[in-house]
Amino acid sequence: MASTSPEPVAAAETDGSILIRRLEIADRERGFLSLLAQLSSCPDLTASEFAACFADLAALGDDHVILVAEDLSAAPDRRILSTGCLFVERKFLRGGGKVGHVEDVVVDAAARGRGLGLRVVRRLVKIAKEAGCYKVILDCTPELRAYYAKCGFVEKGVQMAVYF
Repeated sequence: MASTSPEPVAAAETDGSILIRRLEIADRERGFLSLLAQLSSCPDLTASEFAACFADLAALGDDHVILVAEDLSAAPDRRILSTGCLFVERKFLRGGGKVGHVEDVVVDAAARGRGLGLRVVRRLVKIAKEAGCYKVILDCTPELRAYYAKCGFVEKGVQMAVYF
């Protein structure tokens, strides 16, 4: 899922000013929670609450991957500009197959239009493929259909939900 230290350089993707990598515990201070709040309700967590949640998710290993796009040009702040998550569901179907679920994709409002979300989603799909997933799915609003089509997704079925 995440790491307490940066990934090896070969595992990260950079274009010079943007580094796409796994979530680190230090990302709380780099604006990770305020970025998520642009997507949905995301109350601020204390450092200890964030660390506990981070540890719970890290315990899931490669079945729960959170990527971030970090702005390296904004040193020393190194703000998080985009994020997305991949959850790998193990199934009995298809001989014990795996399904990747892409969730919580958001790009900071000030950084939209730079292809950051596309890069994060494509990287998550690549990770799912390498993990042996037979498909990757996500839910989105009708307004985002065209965006996710650019990421290689096609509309399939109907989403239904029960919220508590």
